[in-house]
Amino acid sequence: MTAPLVGPEFGSYAPDEVTWLLKDLSHVDLEADVALREKRIQSGEAHYAESLPIEYQPDAAYRELFETVLSESAPRLARAVGTVTDLVLAERGSDVVLVSLARAGTPVGILMRRWAQHVHGLTLPHYAVSIVRGKGIDSVALDYLARHHDASNIVFVDGWTGKGAIARELEAALTEYHAAGGAEFNPDLAVLADPGYCVRTYGTRDDFLIASACLNSTVSGLVSRTVLNDTLIGPGDFHGAKFYADLADVDVSNRLLDVVSAEFDNVRSDVADSLAAVRASDRTPTWAGWESVEKVQAEYGISTVNFVKPGVGETTRVLLRRLPWKVLVRESRAPEHAHIRLLAEARGVPVEEVPDLAYSCVGLIKDIT
Repeated sequence: MTAPLVGPEFGSYAPDEVTWLLKDLSHVDLEADVALREKRIQSGEAHYAESLPIEYQPDAAYRELFETVLSESAPRLARAVGTVTDLVLAERGSDVVLVSLARAGTPVGILMRRWAQHVHGLTLPHYAVSIVRGKGIDSVALDYLARHHDASNIVFVDGWTGKGAIARELEAALTEYHAAGGAEFNPDLAVLADPGYCVRTYGTRDDFLIASACLNSTVSGLVSRTVLNDTLIGPGDFHGAKFYADLADVDVSNRLLDVVSAEFDNVRSDVADSLAAVRASDRTPTWAGWESVEKVQAEYGISTVNFVKPGVGETTRVLLRRLPWKVLVRESRAPEHAHIRLLAEARGVPVEEVPDLAYSCVGLIKDIT
């Protein structure tokens, strides 16, 4: 089995903040032109996890906007972090192990770990593992977790839900893993924001801007998307990823953590109110987001729901690393997607106002097959 990875040898996060259950593929040339990669994925010639997109590096104006977004949204982000962390501790106990779904879940897991430490004096183990749509979660990583921890204490963490594909993928993969003789893990996914109404453990169900969605690796510890490629990942190997050490001069990963953590004391009373409200509400997943995605798919004649990416976080990802067709927004000047409008303008992507949209915004991927 490949050994776990920690910074600064892998990633820019401190070694005690996260342990990456990944194989280091930094030496492998895996990046492909976005258009070429998209064509191969859509034609079925290749799975999206077999390669990596060339990471789009936004211009100075966008990076400046990120700083504004971070400072303005930090209190709201801290409140969601505190709410979901306290919900987990209240319902799963104080001996939980946080396991983030790399890479969007990783900064969230670190912030949850910081909250638990700062507010409750708890030092929670925190890992990052790979999950791939259509392929499941890394079973080698699950083997590692089951050997080192009580499986019932594992809490899987992600940033947000879109239409809920990863929540469904996680539950199916964990069920399959247990049926094959593996340990039994709890599939309840903890997220900061659940605008798709897909999970029962969340900090908010508002479709608000989570600053870590605004950039790629430079806000995620300089780590790439995860890679599952049979030529590189053998039996006993974790899924892979790359460490982009060459981007260190534009890395804001730890800045995001510090800016949000600095708000913890200011939001403690708000978190208490928010936690009480969440626990008193009906948290049963309705999958309302999936229904709205199917409506958009039908109205715009889109061949697959996989080309419809709902919510601020998913729309940002479409613009940063896919081939976007257009962006739909509920309000044309809403502040939570100012960065999306800037990215869309830079990439020549039309933005269309749709007042009855279930989400703040939706990104549509171009069908090039």
